[in-house]
Amino acid sequence: MPGAPPGGYTALTLEVDVTCRLGRLHIEAAFEAGPGVTALFGRSGAGKTSIVNMIAGLLKPTWGRIAADGRVLYDSTVGISLPAYKRRVGYVFQDGRLFPHLTVQQNLGYGRWFTPAAERILDFDQVVELLDIAPLLKRLPTSLSGGEKQRVAIGRALLASPRILLMDEPLASLDEHRKQEILPYIERMNDETRIPIVYVSHSLNEVARLANTVVLVSEGRAEVAGPTAEIMARTDLFPLTGRFEAGAVIDCTVAGRDHKSGLLRLDSKAGELLVPLPDMDEGTMVRTRIRARDVMIATEEPNSVSALNVIPATVVDIRIDPPYADIRLDAGGDALLARITEYSVRKLDLKAGRNVFAVIKSTAFDHRSVGVAKQSED
Repeated sequence: MPGAPPGGYTALTLEVDVTCRLGRLHIEAAFEAGPGVTALFGRSGAGKTSIVNMIAGLLKPTWGRIAADGRVLYDSTVGISLPAYKRRVGYVFQDGRLFPHLTVQQNLGYGRWFTPAAERILDFDQVVELLDIAPLLKRLPTSLSGGEKQRVAIGRALLASPRILLMDEPLASLDEHRKQEILPYIERMNDETRIPIVYVSHSLNEVARLANTVVLVSEGRAEVAGPTAEIMARTDLFPLTGRFEAGAVIDCTVAGRDHKSGLLRLDSKAGELLVPLPDMDEGTMVRTRIRARDVMIATEEPNSVSALNVIPATVVDIRIDPPYADIRLDAGGDALLARITEYSVRKLDLKAGRNVFAVIKSTAFDHRSVGVAKQSED
């Protein structure tokens, strides 16, 4: 049953509290990763890969503790440091790292080889179906596209029956088309396996689409962690999330096709959104990111305007960064962000508590900003 854990599998929790000195970079990271995707997000060189390497056992911390559901992988105070092969951690690298002389089927079998049969939580056919790689089994890696190689690499990691899956910028080497090809498989894997995933990325689109939890990493420090929508909506974190790409994350339900406009209807706490997306089954839960720079603010409901999404909202707070201003809005319980000029704030007399309208063009939405949301466990 989609969304149900594999037989005998119980979702785990990863606990990380480590420090490490790497040249000039001093790493301090403390966070927990439960079922779903925990994204380590930050600029290149922030220390994200070093953190996952410590979890994997490829880099030894200076001090700290790493545990998977109470099973200690590393603890400096009692001298525990399990070698990588004993940690039951799967690792997907940027470039896949498949064995070029082995077929896809043999590469996948290599993942199973390290796990005793009694401890396997995913079987071969289940993983092949999950990642849609049956047509590739007899081929060599040299004949695969970048997206196909990454799907096989993910399958190999899953067949090791890991307690934790680490993914270090797995889409970084792919072009935009290949990224869009593989993202749905990661979403499906997240929903069906219940294996905690630690996902390293500096792409806001990927993080907003995939992550349940975000850990912001800057200059070696895990600065803050929390639910994706909450972290993305905090204007005080814009220096870390990227001010010009910042935006709100909203969970929606597909309500069908609007016959008058031909656009897809999405229901959310904020209200109905009309978006130019392909058909999806009615009732499908989706997640969309609305960039702050795509949101305009009106103090009166506009009638003659080309934008189709006009959402009543209330100003929560305003952060001035001359000549710009970042506005956080409450739209029926969903947070929206708007980036306008400081001049517009004065002109519209905006202040916390004022009722306004958020105006969003339908063309602000595209397939890259919308993904299938994690399904309920009920």
